[in-house]
Amino acid sequence: MKLTFAAATLTLAMGLSACSGPADTQGRTEPGTKNAAQQGGISQAELQRFADGLQVKYRVLSNVGTQGCDAARADGRCFSAAIDFTSSVEMRAKGWAIYFSQMRPVQVFRSQEFNLSQVKGDLHKLTPTPAFNGFRPGETHTLSFLGDYWQLSEIDAMPNYYLVAAGLKPVVIASTRLSRDPDTGLETRPYVEDFVDAERQYKRSETDAIDWAGAGVLFEANAATPIAPALALNSIIPTPKAVTPVPDVGPVSLANGIEVVLNRLPRAEVAAALARLARLGVAESDTGVTVNFLPLAEAGKETDTGNEAGAETREGAYRLEIRPGAIDIRAADAAGFSYGLASLAGLVDVNSLKVNALSIEDSPRYPFRGMHVDVARNFHTKAFILKLLDQMAAYKLNKLHLHMADDEGWRLEIEGLPELTEVGSKRCHDLTEDTCLLPQLGSGPDADTGVSGYYSKADYIEILQYAAARQIEVIPSMDMPGHSRAAIKSMAARSRRLSAAGEPVAAAEYNLVDPLDETSYASVQYYDDNTLNVCLESSYHFVEKVIDEIAELHRQAGQPLRHYHIGADETAGAWVDSPACRHLVSANADSQDRDEGEELGSTAQLGAYFIERIAKLLQAKGIEAAGWSDGMSHTRAEKMPAKVQSNVWDIIAYGGHVRAHQQANLGWDTVLSNPEVLYFDFPYEADPKEPGYYWGTRRNNSRHVFSFMPDNLAANAEQWTDIQGLPFEADDRLKLNAAGQKLGGPLLQGKGFQGIQGQLWSETLRSDATVEYMVFPRLLMLAERAWHKADWEVPYQYQGALYNRTSGFFSQEMRAKQAAQWSRMANTLGSKELRKLDLAGIRYRVPTPGARIVDGNLVANVIFPGLGIEYREAGGQWQPYAGPVAVKPPLDVRVLAADGRRRGRSLTLIERRK
Repeated sequence: MKLTFAAATLTLAMGLSACSGPADTQGRTEPGTKNAAQQGGISQAELQRFADGLQVKYRVLSNVGTQGCDAARADGRCFSAAIDFTSSVEMRAKGWAIYFSQMRPVQVFRSQEFNLSQVKGDLHKLTPTPAFNGFRPGETHTLSFLGDYWQLSEIDAMPNYYLVAAGLKPVVIASTRLSRDPDTGLETRPYVEDFVDAERQYKRSETDAIDWAGAGVLFEANAATPIAPALALNSIIPTPKAVTPVPDVGPVSLANGIEVVLNRLPRAEVAAALARLARLGVAESDTGVTVNFLPLAEAGKETDTGNEAGAETREGAYRLEIRPGAIDIRAADAAGFSYGLASLAGLVDVNSLKVNALSIEDSPRYPFRGMHVDVARNFHTKAFILKLLDQMAAYKLNKLHLHMADDEGWRLEIEGLPELTEVGSKRCHDLTEDTCLLPQLGSGPDADTGVSGYYSKADYIEILQYAAARQIEVIPSMDMPGHSRAAIKSMAARSRRLSAAGEPVAAAEYNLVDPLDETSYASVQYYDDNTLNVCLESSYHFVEKVIDEIAELHRQAGQPLRHYHIGADETAGAWVDSPACRHLVSANADSQDRDEGEELGSTAQLGAYFIERIAKLLQAKGIEAAGWSDGMSHTRAEKMPAKVQSNVWDIIAYGGHVRAHQQANLGWDTVLSNPEVLYFDFPYEADPKEPGYYWGTRRNNSRHVFSFMPDNLAANAEQWTDIQGLPFEADDRLKLNAAGQKLGGPLLQGKGFQGIQGQLWSETLRSDATVEYMVFPRLLMLAERAWHKADWEVPYQYQGALYNRTSGFFSQEMRAKQAAQWSRMANTLGSKELRKLDLAGIRYRVPTPGARIVDGNLVANVIFPGLGIEYREAGGQWQPYAGPVAVKPPLDVRVLAADGRRRGRSLTLIERRK
């Protein structure tokens, strides 16, 4: 799911600061602070000058061997960092505070001049002490500190520090605003000092074996992939089951377009796929090649009963035949016809608009081929979602898991609960949280920013209908009972409003917290107030209200709500001191009706009680419940509906196959969502300048996604390493405890996975452009593994097996096939497919280059052969790279997008001799 660096739940109770200052960005103040600005001697203009002239520099000093870590926090691990403050103007007054997001909370800070406190979550507050003598122009004041765990990326340092003074409007410190690289379009952080020491700054322990992905490391990784554009000729992503070229027949030109013969097929079912062909240059025309839509006998049925690993579904099956005179697409459903057109588009070379004569017979590997997008942490626009749906359809993905509520935001308008979006959809500096949520994730003090926002009811209906036209199901997700702070604070604001209006009954209708609860807990994101109380009937009233209103939007869109993802997150330690929960447990223990009673023995079972109860509520409404695997694993299977969906997000290197097998063996619809390969908010390469969180892996490029063996999770131990670049072992044999109870073991015969899903969490991803960078082109490799089972994948061993680097199941022959098929895939991307993303306006990641200087000559390569490479000597102009060339180091190297317009991030080289 969504841990932010550590895979273990933290239970640290964080102290809160006594906050004071203006209540919101409009200058409202808390009681007793009205004259503080005059007492401090700061005017709004002076605060603005101070903010404009204050230079902030964030420096990570070390992640390895740090001394003085708090042994009680983060398992005694920490990093050391410093923040320098240098003002260009004089500021002697002390009536101000700096608020900023610090993703890994401070364990110990060293400063005589500042006090530092945690406000909530990642929001921190810095204030001057009596020892602070003010800022003088050019003088630097430094805050040194130790923080929890590690900071291994520039992206950890959040932007938009802001100044607050009582009675004044908060002001963002200009030097902490994000900039944008003019070549790549990526966010840059001018306030972060570059990492320069790989051993101390980019390693997280003395045994860390991860290599910083400089140009030399990338050159070695790319070296075995040849430049062979001919491999792309009959290649389609995702790979079909069978492609048979027609001998002795020349290419078929689509330059004059296509003439569509629908044969009673409703045009709306294939309109989106036809529109994509038109964007590629193949429009409809009376003089074009005829495309016939014809029935496919026996399609729409599964080839096997049950859900055995590797079983293929016939839903979406199609047959494509291309001849000089006509193109026939045979299918039994709208998905099959659309996928046939998608494969035709995949064959098209946009330069020549020619395709070879051939036959394709195809059907998908998994029925669930999904992409998850988090718009809760930072909002992403409807326009982005529609672009994503277009590309999901182009590559035969069929499920959009839309995560619209979490701690940091509620993003869907709900009829009758306006506060969810009036308050919960935006973040600003309102310490009362009457008008917005507190700033988090570097959002700054103002609500009017791109990270705030929501989908109106009309927006959501449009998304549903747009998805349905592309044979994609939208699965809404509003995370509960943990990760629910946006809902809790919104309903608290509602309650205050109605109480003030003299409506106490209405004020309590959707109460989500027990006011007498004295529980002290902390979530992984360091919130102590983000878990709704599962012992209150009003909580269930709220959840049902939300579900019913979302179901109504689906009804209005003509797309019944089939799955609802409840998240199933909880916060460890919540509810233990809640009188409402003590009463519920006690009352349940005394129940004489064991058929109806939930057999609650302690508050430890309350998380399971909530999930079980909501799953049954959904079942009664004809909706399948879905949740993340950790929360789902706490439930009692006999109290759950027989059919539920579980997203398995456990890391394979740390035993992630065990829970996946346990839940698949229950007969649940188990969807693989493993972080080290399916989290697309992780970096592409191991480089501190690459955006993305990295608690599961620091390198998840397209080749890594391509290499995934989903039907045999444990077998990936033969080809992958853990987060520190070290080999690991995956034991898939039967394991029993001392009492003979099963702890883990292999899949049962006839059981398997429903599919796979890519994840995009957005804590560090603020803009649509950055999200597109993170999703593409990895989404294409997600589609490849979801649709096509490669012949190099290790067959599953139902008797159980132990997998490691020497176990030998992943044979040399399999490895050679994988390498050969990657060469085909890489050349298809580089010489043909990325160009299609350009035409669709997708700002995919242009890769960083591999390069070396050997005996004075530059040699360079790229992960996707066919993309252009440029180099620049010091003080010179960018030059195209066409092959080994004499250069004078140091120099910079970069890659061009397929259309030659955008550039990727450049890397600097120095000479390396043989």
